[in-house]
Amino acid sequence: MSNPLLSFDGLPPFSKIKPEQVEPAIDHLLDHNRKLVEQLINSNAKPSWDNFVQVLEDADDRLNRVWSPISHMNSVVNSDELRDAYNACLPKLSEYGTEMGQNENLFKAYDSIKKDQTEFNKLSTAQKKIIENALLDFKLSGFDLHDDKKKRFKDIQQQLSKLTTKYEENVLDATRAWNKHVTDDTLLKGLPDSAIAMAKQTAEQKQLDGWLFTLDFPSYYAVMSYADDREFRFEMYEAYVTRASDQGPNKGEFDNSAVMEEIIALRDESAKLLGFDNYAERSLARKMAETPEQVITFLNELADKSHAMAEKDFQELKDYAHEHHLQTEFEPWDATYYSEKLREHKYSINQETLKPYFPETRVIPGMFEVVNKLYGIEITQVDGVDSWHKDVNFYEIKDQSGQLRGQFYLDLYAREHKRGGAWMDDCMGRSVHKDGSSQIPVAYLTCNLSPPIGDQPALFTHNEVTTLFHEFGHGLHHMLTKIDYIGVSGINGVAWDAVELPSQFMENWCWEKDALKLITGHFETGETLPDDLFAKMYAAKNFQSGMQMVRQLELGLFDIKLHAEYQPKQGARIQETLDAVREKVAVVKAAAFNRFQHGFTHIFAGGYAAGYYSYMWAEVLSADAFAKFEENGIFDQQTGNDFLQNILEKGGSQEPMELFIAFRGREPEIEALLRHSGIAA
Repeated sequence: MSNPLLSFDGLPPFSKIKPEQVEPAIDHLLDHNRKLVEQLINSNAKPSWDNFVQVLEDADDRLNRVWSPISHMNSVVNSDELRDAYNACLPKLSEYGTEMGQNENLFKAYDSIKKDQTEFNKLSTAQKKIIENALLDFKLSGFDLHDDKKKRFKDIQQQLSKLTTKYEENVLDATRAWNKHVTDDTLLKGLPDSAIAMAKQTAEQKQLDGWLFTLDFPSYYAVMSYADDREFRFEMYEAYVTRASDQGPNKGEFDNSAVMEEIIALRDESAKLLGFDNYAERSLARKMAETPEQVITFLNELADKSHAMAEKDFQELKDYAHEHHLQTEFEPWDATYYSEKLREHKYSINQETLKPYFPETRVIPGMFEVVNKLYGIEITQVDGVDSWHKDVNFYEIKDQSGQLRGQFYLDLYAREHKRGGAWMDDCMGRSVHKDGSSQIPVAYLTCNLSPPIGDQPALFTHNEVTTLFHEFGHGLHHMLTKIDYIGVSGINGVAWDAVELPSQFMENWCWEKDALKLITGHFETGETLPDDLFAKMYAAKNFQSGMQMVRQLELGLFDIKLHAEYQPKQGARIQETLDAVREKVAVVKAAAFNRFQHGFTHIFAGGYAAGYYSYMWAEVLSADAFAKFEENGIFDQQTGNDFLQNILEKGGSQEPMELFIAFRGREPEIEALLRHSGIAA
């Protein structure tokens, strides 16, 4: 039987991919790549870019192009069969990656190319960067360890691969395992019509009467923001913050406690094998920040600047709840609810008021118009492209000369068997292969936004629109690259603490009046966002920004300290570390049963381990970059072109600081972030 994973060229044949085809395809490619490496090493030819590096780049690219749809489908249409196939491949891929990283002959070949200065200097900046990155990766893969330590390092990488996947599976299963079936409509008091209709639609899909509320974010957030019934809010809150833990209604069922302990211990051991003092140091080896101390100082300084404002925000919230709603006991499950009430009280606006003005039918084309004004690119929908779900759309990007620059899949709505959150991932990267053929970059843009209800288009909150713009910023970084070498084209090879710059940067246009004219239009009347609503929305822009800032700092500090301060004899001390950080920076006291960390997939299952600070680090970069547009005009074509050419098109081909200085004319400054957040320097 032919295997579509091995025979496709171009876009993946999603509808033809079956779980039983996954493992044979990966086995075949790994076997092919191993033989190819052996052949290259045993060749008598002197290693060069063309006869060595480019050949390996092409082989790795093919492996990535096959693994990409498998990994993606595991996240967006998860099933037991696909999960088993995916998990069967993880240790094989991990073993292969470590094996290549520890191959001394491979290292010598790359090293010889670097040392031949005459030939090395003939290479482009991007080619040199790929070779330099590869040499660092050999060090980070333990190529120079003694054999016993090499084996231990390889075993650790395999175990970590399994554990991080298990962690994510536990979160997904715990999210799916709990729901609240409501038949008494008094519980619905306070909820907006859209949330009630969504819960009814969810119940009908399960052949239930009444309403069904789940831990998918649109459902959970609606209850936390608007449900008048405090007990209902508590029930939802407790279930959400105890997912995959030893607490709450499903306690112990999908418990991540032991998984987390083991992940932290193994990360620390692997870092020490490589000669680092801790895993935080190992993580920073490929980032802009230089030491864990520098990161902690950066986060603490921001905390010092924003803590007083956060305290003031929280006091105002408690005073309001007490004075206007006679709420004497203030608990975490009250915070979002009374925040929405206070926002409405102060600014006569809430997320629901804005929803009718943000229908999908205006937001998507409007977003494309925004980037057209910035970068002169045209985005059009392409029908008939094979995908993994009927709700997925496909688009292509062309530049002013009509050249195809990129393509992307857009999967917008929350649904069962799809992991939570929002992300951009690469389906394939831009490259020019050894035979001269070009590969166009293709991205997956995935969100969990409010789905359409009945015959209405999907209506988004302004927060959801901001999330969409954020992910689209990542997508543009990946798709608009002009680098021809896969290792540093698009998002590849970009330092992790700079990779959020293009995404956070895009969020700014969600607050600009001229951009909002393009992305809003009432779903019934077509009227763009009225001036009075815009004024209220803008006035509320920095509502509780102090509280939001310290929440991000809490997560960043917890992550970096967890990885920097680990002591094997004491264990990971996960709860203790989080409690100590909260004591210092948090203003909303967490419930004793809160086990947020058991669902913190960013650091336990994603790429943000000892790197969550990147969000705040990149906020400084993105705020300062946007300040240049504020100075010159938010749709100033020259400034847009500068950003396109210096940041988006360059990918990971140069150090991020070099690229930032090329765009801004100087190093980043923190003032723009503090100003945008309403926090005085």
